[in-house]
Amino acid sequence: MLAVLELYLLMPLAMPLALGAAHRLFKSILIAWEGCDAVVKVGGPVYRIGVGGGAASSIQVQGDNASNLDLGAVQRGDAEMEQKMNRIIRACIESEEGAGNPIRSIHDQGAGGNGNVLKEICEPNGAIIHSDAFELGDPTINVLELWGAEYQESNALLIDSEHKSQLSSIAKREKCQVDFVGEITGTGKVQLTPFGYLKGKQEEQIDGNEQLSPPRKKLCPVFPVDLELEHVLGDMPKKVFNLKRIASVLKPLKLPNNVQVYDALSRVLRLPSVASKRYLTNKVDRSVTGLVAQQQCVGPLHTPLADVAVTALSYWDTKGAATSIGEQPIKTLVSPQCGARMSVGEALTNLSFALITELKDVKCSANWMWPAKLPGEGARMYDACEAMSVVMKQLGIAVDGGKDSLSMAARVNDATVKSPGTVVISTYAACEDITKTITPDFKCPDYIGEVVYVNLSKGQSSRRVGGSALAQVYGQIGDVSADLDDSELFSRCFQTLQTLISKSLITAGHDVSDGGVLTCLLEMAFAGNCGVEVSFLYPGDIDDTADVLSTLFHEELGYILEVKGSHLQEVLSLFQQNNIECQHIGISTASTTECTISLRCGDSDSSGEKVTILKQDMKSLRDLWEQTSFQLELAQCKRECVVQEQSDTKTRLTLPALLSSPRVAVIREEGSNGDREMAAAFYTAGFEVHDVTMTDLLSGSVSLEKFQGVAFVGGFSYADVLGSAKGWAATVLYHESVNLQFKQFRNRSDTFSLGVCNGCQLMTLLGWVGDFQDSAKAEEGCSVFMDHNTSGRYESRFSTVRIDDSPSIMLQGMKGSTLGVWVAHGEGKMNFRSADVYSSLSAKKLLPVKFVNDDNLASVLYPFNPNGSPGGAAAICSTDGRHLAMMPHPERCFMTWQWPWMPQDWRGKVHTSPWLRMFSNAYNWCREISA
Repeated sequence: MLAVLELYLLMPLAMPLALGAAHRLFKSILIAWEGCDAVVKVGGPVYRIGVGGGAASSIQVQGDNASNLDLGAVQRGDAEMEQKMNRIIRACIESEEGAGNPIRSIHDQGAGGNGNVLKEICEPNGAIIHSDAFELGDPTINVLELWGAEYQESNALLIDSEHKSQLSSIAKREKCQVDFVGEITGTGKVQLTPFGYLKGKQEEQIDGNEQLSPPRKKLCPVFPVDLELEHVLGDMPKKVFNLKRIASVLKPLKLPNNVQVYDALSRVLRLPSVASKRYLTNKVDRSVTGLVAQQQCVGPLHTPLADVAVTALSYWDTKGAATSIGEQPIKTLVSPQCGARMSVGEALTNLSFALITELKDVKCSANWMWPAKLPGEGARMYDACEAMSVVMKQLGIAVDGGKDSLSMAARVNDATVKSPGTVVISTYAACEDITKTITPDFKCPDYIGEVVYVNLSKGQSSRRVGGSALAQVYGQIGDVSADLDDSELFSRCFQTLQTLISKSLITAGHDVSDGGVLTCLLEMAFAGNCGVEVSFLYPGDIDDTADVLSTLFHEELGYILEVKGSHLQEVLSLFQQNNIECQHIGISTASTTECTISLRCGDSDSSGEKVTILKQDMKSLRDLWEQTSFQLELAQCKRECVVQEQSDTKTRLTLPALLSSPRVAVIREEGSNGDREMAAAFYTAGFEVHDVTMTDLLSGSVSLEKFQGVAFVGGFSYADVLGSAKGWAATVLYHESVNLQFKQFRNRSDTFSLGVCNGCQLMTLLGWVGDFQDSAKAEEGCSVFMDHNTSGRYESRFSTVRIDDSPSIMLQGMKGSTLGVWVAHGEGKMNFRSADVYSSLSAKKLLPVKFVNDDNLASVLYPFNPNGSPGGAAAICSTDGRHLAMMPHPERCFMTWQWPWMPQDWRGKVHTSPWLRMFSNAYNWCREISA
């Protein structure tokens, strides 16, 4: 029942048919929950948000009537408040006290604000809501604004009154506001009391108990809101839309005379929808939680090319969830029906590289992005929706939620600029084994792979280029688009691919999408840092340049797969048994000196061989593919860093990686986000792990005396508004008892500490690491502090580090190891108080971890060193080795499936990564010191 409810709560208002069915189910569920009597709001305070500017999205064209819009009132995000609210919900779910989870119903606040979320969560029983009970972020807010404001990071809950103290205690620990705003009444009405109502009721009670003075006249307020829920949430009359169709004027694609393959390819590879997305991937945290099994990047060079995202359900199992997206806006310009079907097809071909349960278990969300209010566009959106519904029914999948953005147009001077209408399909499904996920990087140089092309289109319709990248780079649209023609064939192919994945018969795979078949092949070579030799064999004659280009750049649904030679016949046979067109078209290759793309297609020469129409160095083509991304990087990163990375990308090598419990307190502060994965790593090593907040320490409810180890985790403590970890450090240094407790812990001979990322920044500010002979010197100032990355921005990368000799107890036995590790920080550059300090720390071997380049040498160059620390320094330890602070995140890659790439011969043989040795070392040290 809760799972059904959760789906409903996440379901936006854009899908009226699905919403209506879920709404009725939700209503029947609430009738059974008559024991709930308290209405609660948890999260951020009330702000005047979405009341004025929120209406901007409802006008026909953005830019009309701009002077009447309050654009200062649009949504603002507060990620830290969102996290605190989510921690409360998680704590409630995981509560083992008393009756367990106190939450009986939950609803997220969005459009319509309190006026929407509160009336829906109390339906059908009804409730009285008190304006006085809300925490106001702005005391000038009136009742209307309180009821309609769309401030985010706020949820509504239903609980039993007896659980108020439990919820309040949890909220206090997480430093998050909780307001008990109303009571369930059973009247079937939602009523909002005016400001001052509760105070008046209290005065009535006081006066009524005073025998010497006459009681006041009882309040009979006029409720600002007094609605029958059945009238506003009951069956609504159908709304009628009168849509006018406007015929599209389409012309066949006509390419310039004598266009060569390389000329067309150089344009296509630089098109933003085809080109590298590196400029997007490294500036967001792709490893947080430590449950990410497949993020955006793949291969030895971490190329941004992943088809599917995969997350684990826990740190100790290989079951998880997979998700993917599909969108085809340019094909929608040719045909809204084709665009919708191809969006579904792209989403599913992306998803198919994760081992899921069954196709019928796939669920979808649809985000409609359309200028639907402009002439003809409403009808086109209807046609797309109808086509999507039909193809999903044939495939046995369905949309269970979504979103609409139906004002995708803007006025620029006197012109109206509209976005191509599109539907973005997001799929998600249970993943049987997260370690089976196939990535789109050729696995050379581990072996020579056989390359297979699986074609899901038929006959002469199999090379349609309307709405393709090829058409777009020549300023055209075309008249006939690729399409999902055969749903039954598609389903058979999906299941066949799943069978091959389950049997481990595929080493690499990529779906044909933007840029076409040739681009698909090249991207796999780019990611694998290798070459490829292929020959296209198509039915029918290929007798002119247009035929060659359509053969190479069509975007019909299909796959490029890499398999081992020993598995080739088995793979081909399985596709043939299921009547699926499958061709062996070549091999992936590797060389110590150069990687070549060799392509043959078209007429045979006098020797009977296919004519070579493209032979290029892979790295030069990859430079073209990366070029657009690096141009965009210049707008968000320091120029010298962009130039360094662009230069190094051309010469990158594939560097292989080398190979009663003690209590640890995982300490977090407001804004921390790395505690769960840290706890998992220590737990896996054998520790008894305790979740400790700074609130626990400040209140005295928890003491560090009973712990042998502490771990300060990553995140953005107090949003890092004062600088990294400075707010966190202040809570320690300026609280007398906590400061004393920290000093005593540090000075005990039987304790150790680990600080990662934000925790590393904290430890340097506290003076726990570096060359201090006694604790008093720590008060004089730290020897190293963290500054902004040289690139000037946040960096999320899977970098390579080398572990050097040091006294660190956690790194013993790891000297000489060169390992990949996640980094995710914006201020990680180590600044030393002086050159002498750096020399002293180096001489005493207190800088044990270094960022290295492909030659395994410590580097200050970007992107090998993502923050620019001198000498490649990535960690610093104390003289006695008990305290270690490091910017990389070993706790996010202590399992092999958390690594985005590793040597192929590790797979199936190594189940925990070498980084677990750090935590095991700490466990063994605690055992020895306590013996």
